[in-house]
Amino acid sequence: MTHIDAGAELDPVHPVPPPGPGGKATGLTAAEVAERVARGEVNDVPVRSSRSMGEIVRANVFTRFNLIIGVLWVIMMFVAPFQDTAFGYVILANTGIGIIQEWRAKKTLDNLAVIGEAKPTVRRDGKAVEVSTSEIVLGDLIEIGPGDKIVVDGATVEADSLEIDESLLTGEADPVIKKPGDPVMSGSFVVAGGGAFQATKVGREAYAAQLAEEASRFTLVHSELRSGISTILKYVTWLMIPTSIGLVISQLVVKDDNFKQSIAYTVGGIVPMIPEGLVLLTSVAFAIGVIRLGRKQCLVQELPAIEGLARVDTVCLDKTGTLTEGGMDVTELRPLNREDETYVRKVLGALGESDPRPNASLQAIIDAYPDSEEWRCTESLPFSSARKYSGASFSEGDGENSTWLLGAPDVLLPAGDPALAEIESLNQQGLRVLLLARSEKELDDPAVAEGAHAAALVVLEQRLRPDAADTLRYFKDQDVHAKVISGDNAVSVGAVAGKLNLPGAENTVDARTLPKDQAEMAKVLDDNAVFGRVTPQQKRDMVGALQSKGHTVAMTGDGVNDVLALKDADIGVSMGSGSEATRAVAQIVLLNNSFSTLPSVVAEGRRVIGNITRVATLFLVKTVYSVLLALLVVCTQVEYLFLPRHLTLLSTLTIGIPAFFLALAPNKERAKPHFVKRVMRYALPGGAIAAVATFATYLLARHHYVGEGAREAETSAATLTLFLIAMWVLAIIARPYTWWRIALIATMGFAFMLVMVVPWLQDFFQLRLVGTTMPWAAVGVAVVAAAGVEFAFRWVDRKFPA
Repeated sequence: MTHIDAGAELDPVHPVPPPGPGGKATGLTAAEVAERVARGEVNDVPVRSSRSMGEIVRANVFTRFNLIIGVLWVIMMFVAPFQDTAFGYVILANTGIGIIQEWRAKKTLDNLAVIGEAKPTVRRDGKAVEVSTSEIVLGDLIEIGPGDKIVVDGATVEADSLEIDESLLTGEADPVIKKPGDPVMSGSFVVAGGGAFQATKVGREAYAAQLAEEASRFTLVHSELRSGISTILKYVTWLMIPTSIGLVISQLVVKDDNFKQSIAYTVGGIVPMIPEGLVLLTSVAFAIGVIRLGRKQCLVQELPAIEGLARVDTVCLDKTGTLTEGGMDVTELRPLNREDETYVRKVLGALGESDPRPNASLQAIIDAYPDSEEWRCTESLPFSSARKYSGASFSEGDGENSTWLLGAPDVLLPAGDPALAEIESLNQQGLRVLLLARSEKELDDPAVAEGAHAAALVVLEQRLRPDAADTLRYFKDQDVHAKVISGDNAVSVGAVAGKLNLPGAENTVDARTLPKDQAEMAKVLDDNAVFGRVTPQQKRDMVGALQSKGHTVAMTGDGVNDVLALKDADIGVSMGSGSEATRAVAQIVLLNNSFSTLPSVVAEGRRVIGNITRVATLFLVKTVYSVLLALLVVCTQVEYLFLPRHLTLLSTLTIGIPAFFLALAPNKERAKPHFVKRVMRYALPGGAIAAVATFATYLLARHHYVGEGAREAETSAATLTLFLIAMWVLAIIARPYTWWRIALIATMGFAFMLVMVVPWLQDFFQLRLVGTTMPWAAVGVAVVAAAGVEFAFRWVDRKFPA
C-alpha cells in the first residue's frame, strides 16, 4: 500500500497528523475535533428529504386561488347569510387536509432518510469510527473504499490502487487514478481500490453540497402531472378575469336588482370556475403515496419518482443483489493443469486477505479458505467492473515471489482454451465460476492478464431471492418488460433467469457482441431479455438506447457499477444495502432490500397518477361549465342562475367527496403521457353540454314561473338538471363499476334527494321544486344531455385516442 510522506502537508491550516505506529496517519484527536466544532468548521449542510413545516403551510395556504376565494369569502360574509359563505369553510378544510397529509409524508420521509443515511468512516485518535455526514469537521481523515461516495471536498492522503469516478460531476467516463496529494471532489465515488483523504472543504463550500441539498429536497417539480395542472390553471386564470368582469358588470350595473343579492349571485358565478380541489387532491395523493410506500420501508427521495414509476414500461434488473441475494457460497474448487490443491487453497486465502474491502465473491472465498500466515502481500490490484478481475503479488514463506489474478474466466483465458468448455457447463447450471491464474508479468503492467497460466476454477453458488420469480411474473402480467443486465458470464446469467422463468432467458446475449450504434443496440435490446458481461458504461448506453425507442426505463442496482445507469434511467431504484453511491443517485431506495417491494412501488405510482388523471376530468368539467354559464349570462343579460350555496352543494356531491374516494382507489393501468390533452378532450365537450343544457332549463323555467318565489323555483330546476348531468359524468369516470363505486354514486344521489325533500334543508339551500311540469322538464333535458355526454366521450375515445 502506498502512503503519503509523513511530513507532507495538503492543507497548511490543518496539516495531516503524523503517522501512528502502523505507518498510517492517525487522524484528528478528540480535542482537535471539539476545537473545529467550536469554530463552526463542520459539514453542516442540512440534508433534507422533505420540506420544512413552514414551507408546507405556505405552499398550501398562500396560493393564487386561495387568495381569490379568500377575498370573495370576506365579501360574502358582509352581504350574504352563512349558507352562501360555506365555500370558504370548504377551502379551510381542504387546506387543513393538505397540510396534515404533507406533514405526515414529511415525517415518513425524514424517518426513512435517517435509516438510509450513509455513515462515512473517519479516523480519529488512530481509530476508525462511523459518523454522520453532518459530523465531519475540517481536516478529518476519511477512509474510502469501493462504492463509497466522496461526501466533502478533500485531498488524497493514502491511496491503494484508488480509482474514482467523477463522471457525475465532469462527464468524464473513465475512472481517475488518484495518488497522494491529488484532490477529490464531493459527489464523485470510488470504483476500485481504497485509501483515505483529508477534508479541505466542508458544508456549503463543498463542490456538490448545493447539488446534494437540492436533489434530496422533497419536491413536486419536473413532473408532467404538476406542469400539466399548472398549464390548465394558467388558462383558467386568464379565462376567469374577463368572464368575472363581465359578470360583475351584468349583475351589478345592467340589472336593477337588490345590491347584496347581486353580489351573492356574482360570487356564485366566479367561485365554481376555480378547480381548487384539483391542486389539493394532487398533493394529498402524492403524500399518501409516500406514506404507503414508507410503511413498506421504501424511501422516495424525489416525489416525481412516484409518477415516473406509473409510466415505466421497461425494468432493467441487475442480477447480483437484485435477483440473487448478496451472499454466495463456494461449492467446489477444481485445480487445473495438475496444480496442487493445498497450494491453491493457500493462494486463495492470501488473495482474500489482500483486499480490505472484499466483494461478495471474494467474501465467499475468505469464508472458505483461511489466510496463510507466512504469505505476505507486496502489491494488490482491487477488483474493477471494467477489468473483470482483481490480483495481488505475494512474497511466499519460502522466499518465492508470485503474482496471481482472480476473475472472469472468459476474460483471463484466450478463446478456445479447453477449460472454457468445462466452465460453460457449470454456467449453464446457474453457477458462478472464477478463474485463479498465475501471471509472469508485474501487477502494474496493463497487459498483466495476457498469457496468464490457469491454476484452478472456483465454483460459487448464488442464492436466488425467494420472491424474485413472483416479482418477475408481476411485471409480465402488468406488461412491463424485464431486462436482466449483468456483468457476469452470459450463460450463467441466462441460467439464473431461466430458473426464475423469465421469458427469453434461453437467448442470452453476451454484451461484448452488442453493436456500438444506438439504434442497432436498441433493436437487440427490444428483441432480447437477458444480457451478460455488461460493462458499467454499456449499462448506461443500454438505458440510453431503450429511452431512444420511447421506453420509460427503471433501473435497479446495488453496486458501484450500476451508478451511471441508475443516474441516466428515468427511475433509479437502489437496495438499502447497496453502495453509498448508488443510494445517493437513486430516486427510490428499498431499505428492506426486498426486490418484492418493487411491484408495490409500481402499483402505488399507477394508483396515484391514473386516479388523478381520472378525477381531474370531474374538476375541469365544472370549470368549463362555470365559465360558459357565466358567458351565457353576460351575453343574454339575465340574472345569474346560482347562489354560492347551490354550487357548493353540487361540487361537494358530484366532485369533492367522490373524487377523494376515487383518487385513493386501486388502479393498475399504466400512466400515459399528454396529461393536459387527455383531460381536456373530455372536459371541453362534457362542460359545454352541461352548460348549454342547464342554461336551457333555466330559460324554460324563467318563462314557466312568474310571481313571488319564481327565482328560487328557476334556480331549483336548473340545479336539478346540472346535478343529474354532473352525476352522469361521475358515473362515466367511476367505470369500471365495483360495489363500492356504485354505492358511492347512489349515496351522492340519495344525499341530493334529501336536500330536495327535507323542509329545513330546502330552506337552508334555498332549493324547492315547484309543480311537476318544470321539474320533469328539467329531468328530460338532463337525460338528453347525459346521452350527449355519453356519446361525446365515446366519440372522443375513438377520434382522439390517448
